[in-house]
Amino acid sequence: MIKVLIADKNFLSRIGLELLVGELKGFELVPTVCGDKEDLANQLHLSKPNLLIADFMSLGMSVSELSELTKKFTRTRFMVITELLAKKELNSVLGSGVVSFLLKDCDKIEILEAINSTIKGERFICGKIISVLSASPEIMPNNSFIKSLGCDGIPVTDREIDIIRGIAEGLSNKLIADKLKLSTHTVNTHRKNIMNKLGVNNTAGVVMFAVKNQLLETNFNLYE
Repeated sequence: MIKVLIADKNFLSRIGLELLVGELKGFELVPTVCGDKEDLANQLHLSKPNLLIADFMSLGMSVSELSELTKKFTRTRFMVITELLAKKELNSVLGSGVVSFLLKDCDKIEILEAINSTIKGERFICGKIISVLSASPEIMPNNSFIKSLGCDGIPVTDREIDIIRGIAEGLSNKLIADKLKLSTHTVNTHRKNIMNKLGVNNTAGVVMFAVKNQLLETNFNLYE
């Protein structure tokens, strides 16, 4: 049996996740955490779950504290479900050692897909998070444009996250390659794969995707 621990102080979120996991065959819920970060650490130690699904923010936990837990409990795969954060904080969470990162906007199908991917060690990131990471300039969580973004989950590798960050910084393939100590050919391959996931054909398509989804601040409308 795959043991799952849910950690969320929000009653509705917690119950919803418990019901969802309860529908899955081969999964077993261990006592849920609804207290604070100390309770989470204690339950991780006692239950030794295969998967943790957590809203670390609701427990009053910082990203650095989350990172400490991922390093300490290496046999547990971490899946975070929380509210949308600023780009810098999103990057910090993705670098904390969590396997998957979703938003509370995500629906049942996305969460189930994320659970299955996470158990297999495959990273799964909410599409809205990918869009914000790829956007320029910064889009704050309370921006009205956020409501227009899609939340369809996107399975991505750690390396693709690195490439997306490079693209978001406006770096060329060569500069990304130099930064990540990869060949330019490898970066180009990753870039094409990312474009396929976004449903575009070239770099210009990535920019058009951002504009169409109102990720960029412009003084005109390309779709009038």
